[in-house]
Amino acid sequence: MKQPSSSEAGVNITFLGAAQTVTGSMHLVECNGYRLLLDCGLYQGHRAQAYAINHEFPFDPRSIDAVLLSHAHIDHSGNLPTLVKRGFRGVIYTTAATRDLCALMLADSAHIQESDADYLRRHGKEVAEPLYDLSDVGRTMELFHAVPYRRRILVLPGIEAAFYDAGHILGSAAIMLWLTEHGRTVTLLFTGDVGRPAPVLLRPPDTPPSPTYVISESTYGGKHHQPVGTTMEVLRRLVERAAHERGKLLIPAFSVGRTQSVVYYLNQLYNSGQLPNVSVVVDSPLSTSATHVYRLHPECFSDTVRRAMLADPDPFGFESLRYTRSVEESKALNGRAGPLVIISASGMCESGRILHHLRNTIEDPTTTVLLLGFMAEHTLGRRLADGAESVRIFGEQYRVRARVETLHSLSAHADQEELVQYLSALDKSHVEHVFLVHGEPPAQAPLAERLRELGWRSVTNPSRGETVQV
Repeated sequence: MKQPSSSEAGVNITFLGAAQTVTGSMHLVECNGYRLLLDCGLYQGHRAQAYAINHEFPFDPRSIDAVLLSHAHIDHSGNLPTLVKRGFRGVIYTTAATRDLCALMLADSAHIQESDADYLRRHGKEVAEPLYDLSDVGRTMELFHAVPYRRRILVLPGIEAAFYDAGHILGSAAIMLWLTEHGRTVTLLFTGDVGRPAPVLLRPPDTPPSPTYVISESTYGGKHHQPVGTTMEVLRRLVERAAHERGKLLIPAFSVGRTQSVVYYLNQLYNSGQLPNVSVVVDSPLSTSATHVYRLHPECFSDTVRRAMLADPDPFGFESLRYTRSVEESKALNGRAGPLVIISASGMCESGRILHHLRNTIEDPTTTVLLLGFMAEHTLGRRLADGAESVRIFGEQYRVRARVETLHSLSAHADQEELVQYLSALDKSHVEHVFLVHGEPPAQAPLAERLRELGWRSVTNPSRGETVQV
């Protein structure tokens, strides 16, 4: 740990990622001459731009003393190995479940980067070298330190923190910071990604202590989700369509959180006799491994799920469901006739096996692509959601003849009113400023307006690279 300089003063926050966008979460906090990061996520979007942003940090990684990680999703954790590769040697604080998931997800991220580069190289395409490899991931995992929910810990001199259940994915947390300098203490709440009031699998979000400043996500700040009760009906309808047309239902899904929620609902349909006789395949080694991690942490499950497990001990398995790991098993699915349901990563269709399945079926009108929730700008998922007539996959152009549907009820993010409800549990008379991050401006503007209507004193959406002193 470096010693602070006597010339360094003031508590500063610099917004370095997920600022007026929903990807690459990373915020720098400086206090007492120490520097810590809130998240260190991969920026996802246009490949060349994403590589440039992820490859170079706007600071010396060796100057960072600690990282506080809200959860395991790659847009929040995925650039930690690059940070370590560039010289970071501090501690990464997070929850036990997040640590377990990161061990899988960061290794998978390294593998995907290497595989995609190899594929493009073999097909004569321009190749960007992987950001990191498995050895970098191994060194990164050695720096993780697990912290129980609601336990206040000393991170650095004058800097304390506590993690509060965010209800977003397994192990997700809002992070409360107590920043003390020259006898003055500033409290800062970083919400990470806020879950729904009644998540599918997990406990609802905790209410943290009221802070002086809030860094809040705003992904769905301008939207209202479909009722959760519609989810099973939509899944049943689309599986029935695949069965009737002998087609394929492709469900791009994040390996952590979204995949387990979809499987849980399909499991419920199966147990109630409403699931058509169609094979369901989770085609992702990471999703398979992540589901095992979910099974290891039932303490994170909601009371509803734990009660259901008394009758069905495995909420992530049923007779017509199977999980795949090998490349051979995945390739075999492309030559297999429907009906067939394939759940595969990545959720925004930017990498992984889902690209191969889309390439092979996107021009087939009996295929349905079911997008689950928000798709970031410049991603293939966003282009499909926006109704593109043709899309580029692995450098080749394909006509979109498949039907594309979007289901927002499975979102693990709170919508506008749910975010307002979450923040309203805090004492707004104590909060001096709310910084909206992890959202695009069209989503942030209505949320900011709603918060101001309710009496919040100051609400802004900082731009990337902006620094504020608090």
